[in-house]
Amino acid sequence: MMKSFVSPIRMFAVLLAVSAVCAAQGDKAPVPAASLVSATKPSAPSAEFQQRSPRYHIEAGDSFDLMFELSPEFNQTAVAVQPDGFVTLRGVGDLKVAGQTVPELTQTLRTAYSKILNDPLISVVLKEFEKPYFVADGQVAKPGKYDMHGQTTLTQAIAIAGGFQASAKHSQVLLFRRVDDQWTEAKLINVKKMQKNGNLSEDPFLHPGDMLFVPKNTMSKIDRFIPNLSMGTYLPLTIP
Repeated sequence: MMKSFVSPIRMFAVLLAVSAVCAAQGDKAPVPAASLVSATKPSAPSAEFQQRSPRYHIEAGDSFDLMFELSPEFNQTAVAVQPDGFVTLRGVGDLKVAGQTVPELTQTLRTAYSKILNDPLISVVLKEFEKPYFVADGQVAKPGKYDMHGQTTLTQAIAIAGGFQASAKHSQVLLFRRVDDQWTEAKLINVKKMQKNGNLSEDPFLHPGDMLFVPKNTMSKIDRFIPNLSMGTYLPLTIP
């Protein structure tokens, strides 16, 4: 089940962040350290860009089957997570489950059902959930939202999105990763240097929901002010 990946407000905030980072960097070499999009919070959780196995967090619109090994009368199928993050369950009523991983949800359910059952054995199986995806934007051939099939690195994601356009600034690719509901972390990646050196050891693996943004190079930013003249304007027509 696919969901809308960026709200207009969030996209506006992301574009502001891109503009701010690009303006600050100019033509300098990109700094390797990650920088937080928001600057008002003194400290924020750190997102590990090399972490490769994050657990899925349940969201509104997901559904799951709930199975009781010793009390099948409480089995429930296609339990839907409501827009407010709650589910309504037989015997225990409403529980908020959005934001939890499957192990966390299992423990939440065991705690709730322990009030009416003795040491319940519960299994949770996700049925409908948001498929892993990444978003490619900016100076790539085919900007958009792409499903992730297995582990995907930043350079692989760029290739999936059709590769760089001629106007792309390869040395300052921005990778955005959501840290929590309020914070998104941005990291500058020098893809040009990695490809030139033939060393992809610093090529980060993407997390589901990551967004990469490829800015324009300097010439593409100013070419709208340059008249479309032939090379003869700049070079002599006859070379002695």
